[in-house]
Amino acid sequence: MAESYRSFIAGPDPFGANWEVDFRWAQNAISIRHADTVDVKFEITSGDIHEEKIVALPLPALSRASRETDHPVTDPWCHRIAAAHLKKMIETGEDIEKTLVTLDFDAIRAYAETQRPAEIESH
Repeated sequence: MAESYRSFIAGPDPFGANWEVDFRWAQNAISIRHADTVDVKFEITSGDIHEEKIVALPLPALSRASRETDHPVTDPWCHRIAAAHLKKMIETGEDIEKTLVTLDFDAIRAYAETQRPAEIESH
């Protein structure tokens, strides 16, 4: 995801609307949900509609994707993975009715591949 994960426009959704997306926070869900995930929260707005979305990234899947892509687990990396998935959710309508969406390893790995530095890709 080349654009900023902190504030961006996603869409159009299946109904033709564009959404303003704003990053709110990320935290280890052990403290809030007793889950071994990194939760990344966004607020999305389109017209009069305002919703919160949380993308949960399970730590075991993040760790494995980190090893396989040679990318350290950092806050910005997690935020970009979550933002990329939220963008896909909006554009496809997939899981958009959910407030909390938990990614599996395959999804995290696919998004992690798009975050690889150019020097790693060229080797």
